[in-house]
Formats: sequence, structure tokens, C-alpha cells
Amino acid sequence: MLNRRDTLRGLALAVGVASTGWAERALAAAAPAPALSWTPTALTADQARLIDVVAELIIPATDTPGAREAGVPQFIDRAVGDYYDKAQVDQLLGGLARMDADARAAHGDVFVALTPEQQVALLTAYDQEAGVARGQGQSHFFPALEDMVTVGYFTSEPGATVALKYEPVPGAYHGCVPLSEIGRAWATR
Repeated sequence: MLNRRDTLRGLALAVGVASTGWAERALAAAAPAPALSWTPTALTADQARLIDVVAELIIPATDTPGAREAGVPQFIDRAVGDYYDKAQVDQLLGGLARMDADARAAHGDVFVALTPEQQVALLTAYDQEAGVARGQGQSHFFPALEDMVTVGYFTSEPGATVALKYEPVPGAYHGCVPLSEIGRAWATR
């Protein structure tokens, strides 16, 4: 039986695997942001569109569904409206406002209107800033946004059944199995 610490450790491993090389995959798979096919309830339409673009850049569609197809932007909208406390919401919305302000200052337009290369460059800068902030014991909006995207993706049906292997009734426990025999990580083991 897994405890909370083991579960979080496994999720952290999945986050690490998913985020390794995200910038390169994002550029390769980047496509213009389509119009929203859903109506946000906690975010404005512009904030939802920004979340949609950023989520797809973090986990783009490849041989597995991307964040957009997995419903990650809707997950984040629901989390902001129903589960996040005021400090978390303020941090996220402040980060989104900063992303648009930085995009305007650097390129003269909002984040979603930039080229994929410009978007990835800004996200990479935020990722580097977050590393420095973490080293100084400070908070930064970008790791929280990455975490929301990752949790939303791997708890979605496509994330848990296509990106990860899924077996509704897993069999016996086999510890210390070489990763080459397993392939993708399991959502149910």
C-alpha cells in the first residue's frame, strides 16, 4: 500500500520525466492557439487562453495527447474556482498578468500572440528565475503553474491511460524491475 509520501515522490518523478526537454518538444509541436471550445468560470477568457497556450507548451501533443486535449486548462479553471485559496489564486493570476506584461515589453503583444519561439524563451526565463528564487527560499509563480499542468494532465483520462500505462486491476507487485521491461510508467502501480 502506498502512503502519501510515496505517492508524491512518484508524482515528482513523473513531473521530472514530463518536464525534461519540454522546451524542445514544445517548439516541435507548437501550433497556433485555437479558440476556446469551453467557457471558463473562474478565469477570464484571456486568462483561460493564456493557460491553454502555456499548458500545451509544457505538455504538447506528440504520440500522446497534449495538455489541451486532456482538458488541463479546464482543470486549472476548476481548481482556481473551487479549490485554491486566495494566496494561490493571487499568485497564479499575478503570474499570468506578468506573462502578458513581459510579452508586451519584450515583443509588443500579449503572450498568446507571440511566436512559439518567443513564448518558449519567456517560459525558459521564468523557469530559470524560479530556480534562483527556490535557492533563495522565495516563491515564484511558474513552478506552481507547471505543477498544476502536470497534475491536471496525469490525473486526466488521456494522461493516465495513454501517456501512462493503465491496468484497472493491477496484478502482483514486482519490485526492482528494469525500466526497459516496463516502458512507460504506470498510472496504477
